[in-house]
Amino acid sequence: MLQIAFWKRVVIWALCAVGLLFALPNAFYPRVESFNDAHKAIDAGVGTPADQEAAGLWPEFLPSGLVNLGLDLRGGAHLLAEVNLAEVYADRMDGMWPEVRDALRAGDVGPIREVKNDLGELHVRLQNPENMTRAMELVRELSRPVVTLTGVGQSDLEVTADGDLLKVALSEAEKLATDERTMGTSLEVVRRRVDAAGTREPTIQRQGEDRILIQVPGIGSAEELKTLIGSTAKLTFHPVVRRTSSDSERVNSRELLYPSLDEEGIFYVLEKTPVVTGEDLTTASPQFDQNGRPAVAFTFNASGGRKFGDYTAENIGSPFAIVLDEEVISAPTIQSHISGGSGIITGNFTVEETTQMAILLRAGALPAKMTFLEERTIGPELGQDSIDAGRIACIVAFVGVLVFMVLAYGTFGVFANIALIINVGLIFGLLSIFGATLTLPGIAGIVLTIGMAVDANVLVFERIREELKARRGPVRAIELGYEKALSAIVDANITTLITATILFVMGSGPVKGFAITLGLGIITSVFTAIFVTRLIIVMWFERRRPKTIEV
Repeated sequence: MLQIAFWKRVVIWALCAVGLLFALPNAFYPRVESFNDAHKAIDAGVGTPADQEAAGLWPEFLPSGLVNLGLDLRGGAHLLAEVNLAEVYADRMDGMWPEVRDALRAGDVGPIREVKNDLGELHVRLQNPENMTRAMELVRELSRPVVTLTGVGQSDLEVTADGDLLKVALSEAEKLATDERTMGTSLEVVRRRVDAAGTREPTIQRQGEDRILIQVPGIGSAEELKTLIGSTAKLTFHPVVRRTSSDSERVNSRELLYPSLDEEGIFYVLEKTPVVTGEDLTTASPQFDQNGRPAVAFTFNASGGRKFGDYTAENIGSPFAIVLDEEVISAPTIQSHISGGSGIITGNFTVEETTQMAILLRAGALPAKMTFLEERTIGPELGQDSIDAGRIACIVAFVGVLVFMVLAYGTFGVFANIALIINVGLIFGLLSIFGATLTLPGIAGIVLTIGMAVDANVLVFERIREELKARRGPVRAIELGYEKALSAIVDANITTLITATILFVMGSGPVKGFAITLGLGIITSVFTAIFVTRLIIVMWFERRRPKTIEV
């Protein structure tokens, strides 16, 4: 018999109701966002009468999640950045000098001197070239195996000799491993900085060997995005050698000359090797100092706190420079042992600057400088044009399918159309629940879904026609129509779903946007065709009890 259990009916209609309820806020966009702001203002105790009125129009208990609009619909900023990987090699070699120096001195190879170069290598001149073989062996002992995803490989250092010059460089295997670490860290730092600014659904992905694509919907301009992610926010703490008023002060290879941020015309000569770096930071937050001036409070992790505490205990009375992006923002004198691993950065900052600095410090320093090769600001008016064009395409496709189904299948076509309307609502409900991003290719996926959604109903209805021609009764014809068409429906949609999954996994950007809506559309289409349309037909049949039916 043509029957559906009561509990199944409840589940089917409940799923439809929940999906449509989550899709409902999108019909009131952007007013839902203003309603949410009104609720927040009221909760914070700063709500106005206008907020009270707006809050009453959208109860707080209703879902308020919206479909995220992609860059091509909402407008925003687009950047293509190149990461300077060679800078990482140079920093790595520069940081090895103390270790190499100590090893050579302990090995008694004679006087040595570091020689500067622009090759990203460490060059050491030996006064006694006859000890070169011994020196190379000592430096090679400092090397470590290269660790990759496939295991442990060759040495991370290449040590060669050129006359009295000892050359130390990263091996090719180590360079490849360093590239992967640097790009991974850069992606994560950029992502954390963008997320900390409160943006929704940014696209941050690697392109090629040394480039990063950054697309952030809703941000004001590409310049604003560059300011947010382009600053390295490299925080270091250095011992102060001396203070000077000359920007041409002579410094040796193990010293740095940095300007003071607050004191015009003042420069500091610092030891090159920092005591603690920003990598040891765990938290950073904007605060006010004891004089009510904007400042940034910070806390080190256990390792950084221990190094910071040990140094301050051993150097009471000595100046200690806090350096941010190659500027000395403060050089206080250590008055006492600073334990606990926390401190505060003060200077001539505004509240906005301390907030921005805290975001950058929390996200961590970029491991290498980024050069922006391409930047575009996409205005929201362009996105609105795309939305309008997509809306027209959806309406035309929707109306065309509705009319065709009614003309081709009569009353049963009307049932299919009702299910189609529910289907589109469910797609937007799922997009809202998952917080997925809707792009212009995503709209194309919805338009395609509208055309494909009735395929299953067409298969069922055509099968019912065949059963009616074979002199089956109405009840039996409907039952056989669904039973015999089910395998074809499932096979066709599974293969399409596999294709959508491959597009999502292997594709990027526009391809992913298309795959998301296509995949969700397949799931909702199968649900509405097999369950919703059938339930509507059963309920109609139970009420009318027709002796004959026409499909």
